[in-house]
Amino acid sequence: MADIIITDANFSQEVEKSSSPVLVDFWAPWCGPCRTVGPIIEELATEFAGKVKVGKLNVDENQQTAGQFGVMSIPTLLFFKDGKPVDSIVGVQSKDSIKQKMEKLLKA
Repeated sequence: MADIIITDANFSQEVEKSSSPVLVDFWAPWCGPCRTVGPIIEELATEFAGKVKVGKLNVDENQQTAGQFGVMSIPTLLFFKDGKPVDSIVGVQSKDSIKQKMEKLLKA
């Protein structure tokens, strides 16, 4: 399971004020590709535990945050460092390509 459920209400605390890098998975329950990416994100959350915080944000329930970052298609993965978005992936990607971005996030 992803580390945290991110909402409009807790986004600032969980992401912008986080001392560690954060991966936010923008998704919705009705989104087929999101269900494909979900298990990959959960595996990576376990692999990167203690290094990268991983959270899921339901775009149907948290439209303000999704709009703030211009999320138009889901799944969208946004990578944050020091509270700022530094990278993104839109659509389904392989575990390896997402993992590479997470490793790059740690080195940045």
